[in-house]
Amino acid sequence: MPTDAQHAVGLLARTAYGRAATTMRALPFLAFARHIVADARVLLRMPRSCGYHQVCAGSVVAYGADNLATAGPGESLWTVQVVGRCETHEPSAAEVERFGPAPRRVGGAPFDPVYLRIEPEFGSVHVAEDLAAAAAL
Repeated sequence: MPTDAQHAVGLLARTAYGRAATTMRALPFLAFARHIVADARVLLRMPRSCGYHQVCAGSVVAYGADNLATAGPGESLWTVQVVGRCETHEPSAAEVERFGPAPRRVGGAPFDPVYLRIEPEFGSVHVAEDLAAAAAL
């Protein structure tokens, strides 16, 4: 039976984008990222121009994603979160390829990728099942 963190990482592998949460100057901070799962780790690709990587690298980060916008009819909705230490990462050529095409620009600046790695220590999974039955109530 997988742990909650393993289950969460498995579901993250089904999505492409999520949100990294940490703190900046003692205030909550949320940043978008493209992600892949490799060797039970979550690898992130962020735009250097936004500076998000500077806040995340070296910190404990919560990373979450969901299928709320992509679930098909009859499919359960889920949202997951993993928590772990985030560090810079030098991706292999195969990992870079798995991230797929990058945007040309982000926030008006040319896209220059920065890669990070989260080693999940904790995880949570929340699932909403039987939505058709719930809608009938």
